[in-house]
Amino acid sequence: MENGAARTAPAVIVAIDGPSGTGKSSTSKSVAAQLGLSYLDTGAQYRAITWWMVSNGIDITDPTAIAAVAGKPEIISGTDPAEPTITVDGTDVAGPIRTQKVTSKVSAVSAVPEVRARITELQRSLAVSAENGIVVEGRDIGTTVLPDADLKVFLTASPEARAARRSGELKGSDIHTTREALLKRDAADSSRKTSPLAKADDAVEVDTSDLTLQQVIECVVTLVEEKRAAK
Repeated sequence: MENGAARTAPAVIVAIDGPSGTGKSSTSKSVAAQLGLSYLDTGAQYRAITWWMVSNGIDITDPTAIAAVAGKPEIISGTDPAEPTITVDGTDVAGPIRTQKVTSKVSAVSAVPEVRARITELQRSLAVSAENGIVVEGRDIGTTVLPDADLKVFLTASPEARAARRSGELKGSDIHTTREALLKRDAADSSRKTSPLAKADDAVEVDTSDLTLQQVIECVVTLVEEKRAAK
C-alpha cells in the first residue's frame, strides 16, 4: 500500500432523499457517525427559514412577500452527526422548528424559488467544505442540490409504514391522520415547480417498509463503503 493511502479514506458525498417517515434522518445520522462523515439535515434548514418567516409575521400565503425576505435570516447548521445544531440569527431553533405551527407551513415556504436558491447555496457550500465527506439528507439532494454526489440513495416506504413511524415519533397522534398529512405533504413536495421531491435516475432505491432501522443503516453503510473503495 502506498504511503498515506491507509491513513485517510477518500471524501465521499452521499445524498439521501425520500419522503417523511422513511427513516431518513435516523439512517443519515447513523451512517455519518459510523463512517466519520459530516451530516446535514436540509429539512431543518427549510424549517428554520419557515420558523423565521412565521416569527416575523411574514404572510406565508404570499410568495412575493416570502421571496423579498428570503436572504435576511442567518442560518447556521452544525454538521456533527452526534449533535447536529441549527441556529437562526444566533438563536438555537432545534426545538421550535419541529412544532406543528412550522411543519404545517414548511411546504409553502419551501416552494418559493428564492428560498430554494438561498438554501441550496448554503447546502452546497457545506458539502464542499466537509473535509472527510458528508451525508446530506433531504428531498432534492440527488437531483438538484448535489447532482454529482458520489452516492445517491432514495429511501421509500409504504404510506402505512411511514405513518406508523411518524405517529410513534409524534406521541399520541393517530395513524390515520398522520397518514393523510404525509400524503398531503408528498403531493405538495412532488408537484412543486422548483426542485420537487424526486428520485434521481442514478439513485439506489431502498424500500424500508419491512426493514428495521439497523438493516437500513447497514445497507447504506455498505453502499458508501463500496463507493469509497472504488474512488
